Amino acid sequence: MNKNDQQFMAQKIRTQYMEKEASELDALRQLDKKVKRPVNIFSYVFGSLSAIIIGTGMSLVMTELPAMLGLGDMMIPGIIIGVVGMLLAITNYPIHKSLMNHRKRKYADEILKLSERIMNNK
Repeated sequence: MNKNDQQFMAQKIRTQYMEKEASELDALRQLDKKVKRPVNIFSYVFGSLSAIIIGTGMSLVMTELPAMLGLGDMMIPGIIIGVVGMLLAITNYPIHKSLMNHRKRKYADEILKLSERIMNNK
């Protein structure tokens, strides 16, 4: 390893131990995460639950599980449960868009001011 490589590696390791200064760009990234993260988490959880409900309805219709449990004919309840799950899954995207637009409006002024300040400094 030559001298330049050693200096590069030393600098790379050194930067890992230095304290980072909080910049306005970091603050802007944090605000962006603050807007998007709760909406995305809600959408993932809601979509997953919808898929589980669809699967429950499908398993009631397509398997021998209800007969093994002594529940009798579960065709109609299984179809209803599956359709409810599908309706929930279909509504996930409009709910996601609505929540995202609401949060964007809520934080828009703050994000625009900060981004304007960042763009004018450069």
